[in-house]
Amino acid sequence: MNNRFIMTAFGKDRVGIVADVTRLLYEYDCNLEDTTMNMLSDEFTLNLLFSSKEDDLVEPLSRECRRLELEKGISAFVRQLPDSDHVKANGFKDCTLHVECLDQVGIVYKTSRFLAENNLNIVHLNSTSRFSPESGDKIHCMDIHIQIPEGRSLDQIEDDLGVMADELQVDISMSRQSEA
Repeated sequence: MNNRFIMTAFGKDRVGIVADVTRLLYEYDCNLEDTTMNMLSDEFTLNLLFSSKEDDLVEPLSRECRRLELEKGISAFVRQLPDSDHVKANGFKDCTLHVECLDQVGIVYKTSRFLAENNLNIVHLNSTSRFSPESGDKIHCMDIHIQIPEGRSLDQIEDDLGVMADELQVDISMSRQSEA
């Protein structure tokens, strides 16, 4: 049985940062299963889900993470995941929310709090701020992939999102993802 791990790493963006991090996983015969990698400001961030047949990898990989910090300026952390079937959860509808507004403090928090209070699970969230070419104002945009429990009314959720949108002065649209 394969053991699964998550590693988060980040460092000043430069050529070779991905190779530096993934090299140590390769050297420990780990298999990458899922990744997200992004540049945030001038930092490059990596989130890696990987597996290995080895049980005792947390300590040696943690040592390698410390070495990455000292030698390459990359901060990295690893954690083993508990055993699970890692089967996709059933009983959910997948939807995507698009939120757009003038940039304001707390918009991600207030939106995520609303989703949590309504038992809507965030699967993926991307957000960015940019300047409007027309007004020069800073605009914040979020795309949020959520899971809605079966039996919940999409119409009611859209109504509730409308109330939240009015309170936060944001534009929100919801689209149902096609089923694969």
